[in-house]
Amino acid sequence: MKEFDTIAAISTVLGEGGISIIRVSGDKALKIVSGLFRGVNEKKLDDIKPYTIRYGFIIEKDTGDTLDEVLVSYMKAPRSFTAEDTVEINCHGGVVATQRILEEVVKNGARIAEPGEFTKRAFLNGRIDLSQAEAVIDIIRAKTELSMKSAVAQSKGKVSEEINLIRNKLLEIVAHIEATVDYPEDDLEEVTADKVTMQLKDVVGDVNNILKTAEEGKIIREGLNTVIVGKPNVGKSSLLNSLLREKRAIVTEIPGTTRDVIEEYINIDGVPVKIVDTAGIRETNDFVEKIGVEKSKEKINEADLIILMLDLSRELDNEDREIIDYIKDKKYIILLNKSDLGGKINKEDIKNLNSNYIVETSAKTGEGLDKLRECIRELFFKGEVTSKDILITNTRHKEALIRANESCAQALDALKNTAAIDLASIDIRNAWMNLGEITGDTLEEDIINKIFSEFCLGK
Repeated sequence: MKEFDTIAAISTVLGEGGISIIRVSGDKALKIVSGLFRGVNEKKLDDIKPYTIRYGFIIEKDTGDTLDEVLVSYMKAPRSFTAEDTVEINCHGGVVATQRILEEVVKNGARIAEPGEFTKRAFLNGRIDLSQAEAVIDIIRAKTELSMKSAVAQSKGKVSEEINLIRNKLLEIVAHIEATVDYPEDDLEEVTADKVTMQLKDVVGDVNNILKTAEEGKIIREGLNTVIVGKPNVGKSSLLNSLLREKRAIVTEIPGTTRDVIEEYINIDGVPVKIVDTAGIRETNDFVEKIGVEKSKEKINEADLIILMLDLSRELDNEDREIIDYIKDKKYIILLNKSDLGGKINKEDIKNLNSNYIVETSAKTGEGLDKLRECIRELFFKGEVTSKDILITNTRHKEALIRANESCAQALDALKNTAAIDLASIDIRNAWMNLGEITGDTLEEDIINKIFSEFCLGK
């Protein structure tokens, strides 16, 4: 275990609630809290047994005033979240009481924890690896049960286990190559270029199998960024309200009502889908509406999926065609809205659009919304959404796997063109290093600090 300052932070959401928890971690944690605690018969915490809870009060040291009635629990190193001595003060929920207790803890010798510092210590003390640490924040941020299950599996070491198996294969290849090159006089099994090539192709196959579902994994973790676009008054805001089953966006018959971007999440078979309602795209002299149109175009460029809404009760016009031209290189689903008003769009014009997904809907009645959900499943999950086969959900992990594949490809080229196993071993070692970035074994300190800085306080 590493030597660190004793740190403290509020680990629950700050606000009115049943309880709040102040977490204190470090070798002085018990001493610091004990100096503020008064139990029954003036009892302190000096003799508290690990993994027990004691009832009492937190006292302001300067005045002796009682700050709050509390329950204090004690976890002894290394059997705690951080692998350090950890004390948790359970007080009444509320901003004032919680903040005052934290202030007293800091006055008594602790310092305020940095974002993610508790989890960072768990990593640095060897209790978890980096992929498991990242899973902690994914569990906190999960928007659906499916994304939570995926994060929980990662927190248990599912990713680490698979990555370490591949790294061990690469390390074994490098060890055999170096033994053959460094000790040619010894009676060792000869390592040939053909044998190394066969072993490397096996590793590349393992990496590719993991990468197959990385895109689906990213969507389960981060959500599917979906933008509703169309000209003014085609029913974009009505669609958002229908999908959310609430009146989130203002709907009127006046074109250009939506001036700003509205973002909300919906759940489609466990997949978090971020639905973005945008201002209608058209040429306008209205300054505010013009800003909204520019924002709409920005969101289109960032989107994973476009829902293009056309008014089935009107013929296609130039505004529709300009939007179609703008999104033609994106994944999109065409919704022919207002089916309850009858159809005037020329179906031949629709057939010419580059999309296999055309759905007639009525945002007003809800007709066609189930078909829309089916199209999304088909486009991104081959019709079925499941987490059991998805291993990689983190973009950083995916990039490390791609770099490892590239290093393996360079090694295979060296073996094919020169048959020099010692040259290939350099690239194989690089692949091993690339994969080590996922678990944190070979990652630079500044990148590790950046990862943990994105965590919330108190975790």
